[in-house]
Amino acid sequence: MLRVLAVDDEEPALGELLYLLRADPRVVSAEGAPDATAALRRIGAALHCGPDGDESIDVVFLDIHMPGLSGLDMAQLLAGFAEPPLIVFVTAHEGFAVQAFDLKAVDYVLKPVRRERLSEAVRRVAEHVGAARQPRPAEAAPAPAPAVPPAGRPGAADHIPVELGGVTRFVLVDDISHAEAQGDYARLHTQRGSHLVRIPLSELEQRWRDRGFIRIHRRHLVALRAVDELRLDAGSMSVRVGDDLLAVSRRHARELRDVLMRRQGTS
Repeated sequence: MLRVLAVDDEEPALGELLYLLRADPRVVSAEGAPDATAALRRIGAALHCGPDGDESIDVVFLDIHMPGLSGLDMAQLLAGFAEPPLIVFVTAHEGFAVQAFDLKAVDYVLKPVRRERLSEAVRRVAEHVGAARQPRPAEAAPAPAPAVPPAGRPGAADHIPVELGGVTRFVLVDDISHAEAQGDYARLHTQRGSHLVRIPLSELEQRWRDRGFIRIHRRHLVALRAVDELRLDAGSMSVRVGDDLLAVSRRHARELRDVLMRRQGTS
């Protein structure tokens, strides 16, 4: 039985694809994602739980033309993982088939999607998954590979895709000193400049909590390693991060001070 993730920025197309996938008896679950960024977060969670976990994903049905990170870009990124899900491209454009199969796609389905054609794609995926699940002889079984990308290749947890001049680039999370809320967007600050991404600051706070980021204000999320100074002035608190002086709200002041003191005590 297959666990499927479908990715398409057009809601009607995504809804129709999910409807057809869920009607296939070989599909045990089918989830949707509106863009590559959301899909990478979901795949990252699947890789973390392992191939046999409840969150695992066998195959991604992936649109090609999407804002920000395209389907081809996302497939290239997934190729860097030790155990990536299979890829089936679902697109209205015929001209990317060669690139798609160079990326080891299992199938290439043209829109509008026909039930019979999608069923054939699911059959091919099921064959691939079934072959991969066949037990190997004990003496030939390799050591399990870690579900992380090889060194030198961008991974979903270590990098964040940003768009710059129509080109998608991958910024290392460890290069980000702080993030600033701008409505439903966040501006990421690095030594080389800043980048605007369509991700709420609250979501970045959850994703990066274990990477040493802490919320200091409703508008600011900072990397503790980047805090150069903690300042107190007439009852108000601020931190210096590089050349920027950022206000710390009263709500977050005590937590920040406690965390910095604990880090100082263990350094």
